[in-house]
Amino acid sequence: MSQIEKLLLRLISSPKDFTFEELTKVFVYLGFELSNKGKTSGSRIRFYHKEKKLQYLAHKPHPKNIIKEKALKDITHFLMENNLLK
Repeated sequence: MSQIEKLLLRLISSPKDFTFEELTKVFVYLGFELSNKGKTSGSRIRFYHKEKKLQYLAHKPHPKNIIKEKALKDITHFLMENNLLK
């Protein structure tokens, strides 16, 4: 099993210590691009999939780098709803 497959399984299990870097790796693997929403976007981040015309808006967690459990569930639901995650 590859590292990204392990990371996808970890995302589905909604761990309490999933980091923003891990989330970025998952989105990039699934074909998304990461972008800030402008100079004044602050912690808002946009993941955009050009081919499927999908976007997911997220907040980069701070001061810690851990994504909240509710946000992980929302992300998992979004990816499954759009047939990007099984």
